[in-house]
Amino acid sequence: MRVLVSGATGLIGSAVCDALLARGDEVAGLSRDPERARRTNPTASWHPWEPATERPPAAAFDGVDAVVNLIGENINQRLTDEAKERIRASRGRATKNLVDGMLAAPLTPSTLVSQAAVGYYGDRGEAIVDESTPPAEGFLPQIVIEWENAATAAERGGVRVVIFRTGLLLDPEGGLLKQLLPPFKLGVGGPLGGGDQYMPWIHRDDEVGLILWALDNPQVSGVLNATAPNPVTNRDFSKALGRALHRPAVIPAPRLAVVALRGSELTEQLLGSYRVVPRRALDLGYRFRFSELDPALEDLLG
Repeated sequence: MRVLVSGATGLIGSAVCDALLARGDEVAGLSRDPERARRTNPTASWHPWEPATERPPAAAFDGVDAVVNLIGENINQRLTDEAKERIRASRGRATKNLVDGMLAAPLTPSTLVSQAAVGYYGDRGEAIVDESTPPAEGFLPQIVIEWENAATAAERGGVRVVIFRTGLLLDPEGGLLKQLLPPFKLGVGGPLGGGDQYMPWIHRDDEVGLILWALDNPQVSGVLNATAPNPVTNRDFSKALGRALHRPAVIPAPRLAVVALRGSELTEQLLGSYRVVPRRALDLGYRFRFSELDPALEDLLG
């Protein structure tokens, strides 16, 4: 198939593009800087797009069978008013512009796979959370609601829509794991806050695998959690990362230190407990390559 990918130069997007190309699909990418993107991945075709202010060019949808939407500014920053507006625009507004472009195309792509986030659920303590759990209140859950609503609007054009509420992506090249590696390699890593909060992790290969599986299987639609079947507490995650690196992992980072670094509002997200399980993906037949944390870290860190 021919797949159009937004966020194609990001951590997940570049891996999705590589996987699609490796199996023989055609890939078109959307980028603010298509020339730079072309140097990174010359095999894909690239189209310019300012996601918060315009629809993608009509030519981007030529011959496209499916769209994968991975756009969104990193939330790992102090949530000032300006940052909140950028985050909102890069998710809900950008996805609306993408969907409007899809529906205006002479031949509308049949499938949209769109990213969301487990921040939808908020801090649930030890409670097991699946796709039937209602949203929490607050800025980040509201952002996810707007993001998902913008994607599901494609259904009015007969598009099959799949939304993945992604957890903590494990990849040493980016995200949380990249930030944790330096202190843990030095032997000064450990739990964040109290360490009792659950972490909804997922190996990068399963994140990519879920997206390709959703593209290929027409029975998959609606919202699915993109998390490993076995979430762990932050304390257990820290111990597993220490084992993978053959380093101790006993020095905790107190809550006040996280607040000083990231601000109080983001700290609530970082130290919240998300015991999220991928019930719908399992029910629909997806087989995770990495259901347990230790083999996942061993694979990623070699």
